Amino acid sequence: MSNGSSITQFLLLAFADTRELQLLHFWLFLGIYLAALLGNGLIIITIACDHHLHTPMYFFLLNLSVLDLGSISTTVPKAMANSLWETRAISYSECAVQVFLFLYLMSAEYSLLTIMSYDRYVAICKPLHYGTLLGSRACVHMAAAAWGTGFLFALVHTANTFSLPLCWGNAVDQFFCEVPAILRLSCSETYFREAGLVVGSSCLVIACFVFIVVSYVQIFRAVLRIPSEQGRHKAFSMCLPHLVVISLFVSTDTVAYLKPPSISSPFLSIVVSVLYSVVPPAMNPLIYSWRNKEIKDALKRLMVPI
Repeated sequence: MSNGSSITQFLLLAFADTRELQLLHFWLFLGIYLAALLGNGLIIITIACDHHLHTPMYFFLLNLSVLDLGSISTTVPKAMANSLWETRAISYSECAVQVFLFLYLMSAEYSLLTIMSYDRYVAICKPLHYGTLLGSRACVHMAAAAWGTGFLFALVHTANTFSLPLCWGNAVDQFFCEVPAILRLSCSETYFREAGLVVGSSCLVIACFVFIVVSYVQIFRAVLRIPSEQGRHKAFSMCLPHLVVISLFVSTDTVAYLKPPSISSPFLSIVVSVLYSVVPPAMNPLIYSWRNKEIKDALKRLMVPI
């Protein structure tokens, strides 16, 4: 038993015990991280530089890529450094910053994905009002609301989590600092204070999810009423990347936070945490650019300027 005020550093969960596996983890994460940097960086530069992509959909996609870059940069570099230098240590302040940034960027991303579902709804169900409902000022305000919501969410949870006394040592059962792993170190009688915030936050998450589902129900009803098969295919293609990204985001988070404690193990914990913290930021650029002709054409114009 130790007092939280005396803790100056935490010990993160190691990926492997042998040097060979640690180096393998380092190179694997380095490859994923570089792929995420390249993919998201290209999307940001392409959208920013090509005036053909200065539309609400691509404005929100640019924000999504910035959030993905931030979220993967919050967790992966530290994990890579620990594997390379054979250490598990992270300072108390670094841990608090990591918790705040991860919560901030992930919650802002979920808010942004909710806004992007509204963008698709207006584009397909109310195309004549698209310019009015999603003007440049409205888009900036909605993006700012997503970033602001993430900031407040992260600030409240980080402050509340690190104000709890830590009674069960400093070994974090995760490869990066996150709220559930820190809570497992806190005293049992103080756990319920954060649990109340988790319940309140869950209500907001569910509300966003319901909004997304309702939006897509309306979208699919509108798509089915389109007379031409080509028109239906085009409308569905507009929504497919966003649907895949939401499915990836929600499914990995659900597995991470709702898996039964009975099947929990250090190895499974690492695998699941990689699925929801590393895979989506690396995969999102591929998902959005795979069948997107506008982004491909813009990349060509960027690579070979006329």
